[in-house]
Amino acid sequence: MTDDGTIIEAWPALPFAEWKATAATLHMWLQIVGKIRVACVPWVNHQWHATLHLTSRGLTSRPIPWQGRAFQIDLDLIEHELTVVASDGSKERLDLRPRTVAEFHHKLMEKLRRLGIAVEIHGVPNEVADPIPFAENERDGDYQPEYVNRFWRILSSAGLVFDEFRGGFVGKSSPVHFFWGAMDLAVTRFSGARAPAHPGGIPNLPDWITREAYSHELSSAGFWAGGESHPQPLFYSYAYPSPPGFEHAEVRPSAARWDANLGEFILPYDEVRTARSPREALLAFLDSTYVAAAESGRWDREQLEWRPGERPPVGGFAPEKGDAAAEERA
Repeated sequence: MTDDGTIIEAWPALPFAEWKATAATLHMWLQIVGKIRVACVPWVNHQWHATLHLTSRGLTSRPIPWQGRAFQIDLDLIEHELTVVASDGSKERLDLRPRTVAEFHHKLMEKLRRLGIAVEIHGVPNEVADPIPFAENERDGDYQPEYVNRFWRILSSAGLVFDEFRGGFVGKSSPVHFFWGAMDLAVTRFSGARAPAHPGGIPNLPDWITREAYSHELSSAGFWAGGESHPQPLFYSYAYPSPPGFEHAEVRPSAARWDANLGEFILPYDEVRTARSPREALLAFLDSTYVAAAESGRWDREQLEWRPGERPPVGGFAPEKGDAAAEERA
C-alpha cells in the first residue's frame, strides 16, 4: 500500500507486447551492471558470482571489491533511480528514465570514475542474437516506469515463493538470483552427480562457460518475462541432463505443460496471477517438476530433502524429540 492508500498488486499483468521496447532497454542496462560485477569479483561455480539479487525496492549487485574498497550498484525500481555507494561513504546517483543504452553506459561509467573506480567491462551483450556494443547502441532507449515496476513486483513475489521452495532441500542449491544474460530469476537444485558436457550453442556465450554452468546434474526453475519467440511471461522448470521419461511426467497445476521447443515444463504467468492462490499454484509447479526430475533421474531424495522441523538428513542440527533443552536452543 502506498502513502495515499493505493493497494499495490503483488502479481500484476505484464503483457509482453506492451513493454517489449522497455524490456529490451532494461535488459541491456542490467547486462552492463552485471558485467561490472563480473569484471571485479572472484569466480564462483556455475557463474553464481555474476548474478544480481533482489532487494525490497529492486535489484542489487551486492558488494563488489575495488582496490581495497567495496562498492555496490542498486537499482531502485520504485523511485526509478540507480545508486552507486562505496564503502568510504561516497555515493553517486543516476535517474532511470528514457535514455539510450549508449547514454546509460556512458553515464554509469562516468559515475564510477567520479568514485575512483575505473573498471573496464566486455562491452558486448551476451545471450542475444546480433548484439550491438553498449557504447554504440542508440536503438534501445524506451523506459516505461510502470512496466518496469510491474516486472520487479513479479520478481519480488516469485522470489519469496522460490525462497520457500528452496528451504526443503539440503543438497547443493543455488541462491534465488537474477541472471542478466537471459533476464530471468532462477533457483537450481543439484543431485551431486557429474553431468555430461553441455553442447553449448547459446548465442554470444562461450561454450566453456555453458559447460561449467551445467557441469553437474540439476533441476532448475525460474521466471522469464517473455521474448519475441515466446511473447508471454512464464515460469519454467527443466532438468540437465533431461532424464528419460521426464517430459511425460504429470505435473501441477493443470495449466502446466511440456514445451518441446524449449525442452522444459512451462506454466504461463497469467495462470499463476489469476489463481485463487498464486503462491500455492507456483509451489505446486516447483514441487511437482522437481519431483519429476528427481524421480526420473534417480536422485537420492532421502539424502537431499527435508521438511522444516524434521532432522535434516545431511549435517543435521535438529534436536531429538523429547530433548527440551536442545529444542529450546534450536
